[in-house]
Order: sequence, then C-alpha cells, then structure tokens
Amino acid sequence: MKIAFIGLGNMGAPMAINLVKAGHDVSVFDLVDAAMKRLEEAGAHACASAQSAVNGAEVIISMLPAGQHVRRLYLGRDDSPGLFDALEGKPLIIDASTISPDDARSVGAAAAERGLTYLDAPVSGGVGGAQAGTLTFIVGGSQAGFEQARPVLEAMGKNIFHAGEIGAGQVAKICNNMLLGILMSGTAEALALGVKNGLEPGVLSEIMKQSSGGNWALNVYNPWPGVMEGSAASRDYQGGFFTDLMAKDLGLAWELALGSKAAVPMGSQARNLFALHAAQGNGGLDFSSIQKLYRAGEAPERT
Repeated sequence: MKIAFIGLGNMGAPMAINLVKAGHDVSVFDLVDAAMKRLEEAGAHACASAQSAVNGAEVIISMLPAGQHVRRLYLGRDDSPGLFDALEGKPLIIDASTISPDDARSVGAAAAERGLTYLDAPVSGGVGGAQAGTLTFIVGGSQAGFEQARPVLEAMGKNIFHAGEIGAGQVAKICNNMLLGILMSGTAEALALGVKNGLEPGVLSEIMKQSSGGNWALNVYNPWPGVMEGSAASRDYQGGFFTDLMAKDLGLAWELALGSKAAVPMGSQARNLFALHAAQGNGGLDFSSIQKLYRAGEAPERT
C-alpha cells in the first residue's frame, strides 16, 4: 500500500521502517532532517512537507508528541490549513499518538464531517517493541475502519485490540500508562529500600521477580543500572520513553479522572513524582530514571 507516515521520533521511526520492510511504499515527513535521512536510507521517500507526504496515500499514520500537534496537523490553525482540508481522495487515517480522548474525538468528528475514516490507535510496548514490530495497538473507531487498518497495523505490532468508538483507544492507553507509572515508581522505591539496607539490586530483583512483587517494570525493564543488560537503565537512561512523556501521560490520566470524578490517589502520586523528577532536569531521560529520585544522596560506589 502507499502509506504516509508523519512523525519520526523514537517510536515513529522504527514503526515506519517496519512498514518499509513489509513491502509498503512509505513516504515520510518530520521536522528533524536527520530523522528523515534515516528513513530514506531504509527505503522510504523523504518529503518536504506533511502535505507532500500524503499526496496519493491510501493510509496516513501520525505519531506525534501531544494533542496540540495532532490537532494542528489535521485541523490546521489560523495561518495554515490542516491536512483534512487539503486531502485528495479518502485515505484511512490512523493516529498512533497518545493524546486526550477529547482531542481524539474532536479530530475524529472533523474527519467524519468530511467523509473520512479516522482511528485513534495509541501503542504500548516501548521503543524495543517498535523496533521488533511487536507493539500493542489499542484502537478506537468504527469496526469497519478497524478491519481496514488491521493489515497495516500487523506490520508494526503483535497485538491489535479494538477498544471501542473513537477516543476509546486513548482511554485504554491512559489507564495502562497510569498503571505503568505506578509500577515503575513503586519498583524503584522497593529496590532503593533494599539496597540502602545492604541487598544487592540484582539479587533483590530476582527474588521479587519470582515472588508476588513481580511486574513488567521489574521483570522486563528493570530501573536499576547494570541489573538488566540492554535496558535503558544500563545505558545511562538514554533513549526509550522519556520522563517528560510519562509525566504528560500521567497528566492525561489525572485530567480524565477529574472529568469523570474517578479516584486515582496512586496515579496522582505517580504524576507528582514524575513531574518532580522531570523538573530536576531529567525530562529527556528514560522514565525508568525515576530510580535516581530514590537514590539521591547515595554514595557513588553503590552503583
């Protein structure tokens, strides 16, 4: 298929590369030239604008940082039109960004007014999952649109879920990431407690993995440096899922809870912890670097 991919960050770039590997004709656009060069080397067509990327596309996929970027791309602003007003034909539109359900619904409504099929399809699985093509896609939108999108999504992901109507994908993703933030901060807290009381972090991790404290953050993405080879923690927390993005997602959870009068005391605590960690200059580090928050004042040799 002829696919346009907009947004080539840590997640978007490997997702687009997997589409190329699957044999699709992929045109890409990003504001960072180096990101487009990487995709061009992988076999994609680098374009000078989002508009030129979507010309003739059967499917448009976007992977952007926040709701404001998604709205601007599709709906435009006062000084420039959005893609919806400039499209030729009726391509399937899949937004894989994590944004608020209300933003997804407003963009979806604008698409429906123009006779376009729009899906919100946020992902789970991290950069590793994006590179391996094993992401989980959580899709909101019509059943027909979901079935139309499935073959494309299967080139980038292993688990494809239809959560419900437009916005449902975002609700499910927000709930998932709130739980992930809680688990990561709790795992980092437990590891720090054990180490400060004489335990080796690797030994404690193995004990908890095989006990009732086992969880994804501990078992798959251990936040203590050196415990898990290949983890972000063992790369000085470089790459991966930025702390700023986790703080954003926890903020989305808080807003969702506020609007629905849901009690999220642990989610709110995680939001505060990641916001504090980001404010201390760690926003560009992987979110597992929350471990550093609990290690403040620790002697350097205890690494």
